Amino acid sequence: MSNSANKPAILGGAVLFERGLNLATPDLPPVESFFEGLCSIIDTGVLTKGKFLREFERAVAALAGTKEAVGVSSCTSGLLLVHKCLKIEGEVILPSFTFMASALGIVWNNASPVFVDIDPQTWNVDPAKVEESLTERTGAIIATHVFGNPANVDELWRIAQKAGVPLVFDAAHGFGSRHNGVPVGGSGSCEVFSCSPTKLVICGEGGVVTTNNEELACELRCAREYGNVGNYDLVLPGLNARLPEFNALLGLKGLERLEGVVQRRNYLVGRLKQLLGDLPGVQFQKVLDGERSSYKDLTCRIDAVEFGLSRDEVVQALAAEGIDTRNYYDPPCHKQTYWRTQGRIGPSGLVNTEQLSKSALTLPLSSRLLDADIDNLAEALWRLHKHCSSVKRLLAGRSSQQAGV
Repeated sequence: MSNSANKPAILGGAVLFERGLNLATPDLPPVESFFEGLCSIIDTGVLTKGKFLREFERAVAALAGTKEAVGVSSCTSGLLLVHKCLKIEGEVILPSFTFMASALGIVWNNASPVFVDIDPQTWNVDPAKVEESLTERTGAIIATHVFGNPANVDELWRIAQKAGVPLVFDAAHGFGSRHNGVPVGGSGSCEVFSCSPTKLVICGEGGVVTTNNEELACELRCAREYGNVGNYDLVLPGLNARLPEFNALLGLKGLERLEGVVQRRNYLVGRLKQLLGDLPGVQFQKVLDGERSSYKDLTCRIDAVEFGLSRDEVVQALAAEGIDTRNYYDPPCHKQTYWRTQGRIGPSGLVNTEQLSKSALTLPLSSRLLDADIDNLAEALWRLHKHCSSVKRLLAGRSSQQAGV
């Protein structure tokens, strides 16, 4: 493959994906599997707070190995309510290399973010950077399982317990991930999952909080109902963050398929890595021994010197092949307009975060992809490396034309 004489599409070669290769394709259960449940919902008229929500919560708790699971309208609303119920104040330490929603619960609860750096290999928050950022103002720690790669939960929990603060996991990418062979979900004070359309367990929109803290779960169920305990007596300022029965039913069916989905995604990623082999300048996120990534996203790092093209040049060239990509997370949180004026950066800065955000490239991945799709994706990258000088000249010429030079 590395000796392919075929030119990339951007140079006039055959387009590898004439119909396009989408970044993500929802893995939805067969429609017939919903008929009985949908009929039950319609017949009873119970559209929210019904049996499917309770079944979904029990199934998630069983998977995570926790006492409780609380369904909510989204991972974001779950994070907001967790901050409220845990009464988190002051400063909250978290990575900047994460989705913007990871920090929203902080500011919605009048706390301040402290952005710290990541491990350059796993791309998860670096526990050492977390520990050095602790002060008397620290109110909590947030960690993410970036792209489904489990964070260093044990070391982070040690740090949080020593500091006497809650540890919250943004587990938006966590369904299907395993830490020490065990599904993530039972670590820290709680973990907050997403069930939006790009995730491995899909509710349409939705989320779920897993925890062994029964008091927290009780408060969350109240908080998702505006803060109303059931007799129209408001006991805390909550939200309308209920998960409807239709969504819970969809999530239940997704849980049944989860293991097959995550195994397929791991197989496809392994196939791509094998096909790329010794291709210079393409580096993948390190998954530690004993861990399993859900591969919610398939993200690599493009070394412009070794590969011959920058990440952004690769994006343009892959688009010509019909390949959809994303630059997660560029800009990282601390570079986004709002966060520039909020909170602070940890004492060691964010060197790894800024380097990764400028070179990280998320490639298409779905359990529905064929082996041939992965083969062609690998071929596209080999083509670009082989013809990198010609591609670079072409793109430089286009850039000059657009600038009016």
